[in-house]
Amino acid sequence: MNNQDAVRFATIALRAWGIEGAPQLIKNRENAVFAVDLPDGQKAALRLHRPGYQSDNAIRSELWWAEALVAGGMAVPLPYRTLEGDVLAQVQIAGRVASLLSWSQGVPLGDADEPLPWDAAEQPVLYHALGAELAQLHMLSDAAWFPQEFTRSTWDIEALVGDDPAWGRFWENPSLNDQEVGILQSARVQLRDVLTECGTEDFGLIHADALRENVIVDQGRVKLIDFDDGIYSYRMYELGVAMSQNWDLPNRAALCDALLEGYATVRMLPSNAHTLLEPFVVLRGLASCGWVIGRYADDHPAVREYAERALNMARGWIK
Repeated sequence: MNNQDAVRFATIALRAWGIEGAPQLIKNRENAVFAVDLPDGQKAALRLHRPGYQSDNAIRSELWWAEALVAGGMAVPLPYRTLEGDVLAQVQIAGRVASLLSWSQGVPLGDADEPLPWDAAEQPVLYHALGAELAQLHMLSDAAWFPQEFTRSTWDIEALVGDDPAWGRFWENPSLNDQEVGILQSARVQLRDVLTECGTEDFGLIHADALRENVIVDQGRVKLIDFDDGIYSYRMYELGVAMSQNWDLPNRAALCDALLEGYATVRMLPSNAHTLLEPFVVLRGLASCGWVIGRYADDHPAVREYAERALNMARGWIK
């Protein structure tokens, strides 16, 4: 969908909320996202959801989840209901559905592959706050009541390291040579052992995409946005994702400590959480190595970049 069509479809979608006028396109990737000025002067975010990624019920579930988190006191984007009382609007001409959410004020924690834009003293403070926020998310999610239709994907052992992982067979990334495939397969075997030992005792709803760009810093507080990838999975995977962009930083140990310490102020961690964090970081690296397959041409630089990242993670962890 080109940018011109995206704006046209978004303008049509807004009518479901009784809003006229052209929204401002922010990004047009898997989802097309727009800034919208509401009649009361507030700002909102409109999403045209990518077709075929989540079912309508799964998207509704994401938005019901957000409503439950806000009711529990978290500051996450809250869906606006349409004139018909739904959290989704059908855009028949585009073959997509749309959702409208409250705007989250602040700035992103950072960007991928860029230095963290905070001084050395602030970085652990922010990751401590992020750990506490993720723990709060898990506590409220466990306590929430959801409609019977609530549905989100489950990422268990098979979805992460089975024969057909949820984000693709990472060992089939076309940029890998035979030796590199062997490294990822070795990591896969060892990670299966880690997950088997973990069991499913600490398993539930997680954001699953708490990367820097999805963490908003607002006057010292951290807030989560973009619950599109939310799933049922290991709670330690949540923390592994949060650390996955920091795996090669010189201060990563301090950030890991801060993240875990912040989490533990709200919710109990496994006794071996410090040991578990690294393999869960590697799991995210492998998943991303599979995610890139088919999204870009085989010879696109990003395909190799994701592969090299996964390889470096795996080499540093494999026992």
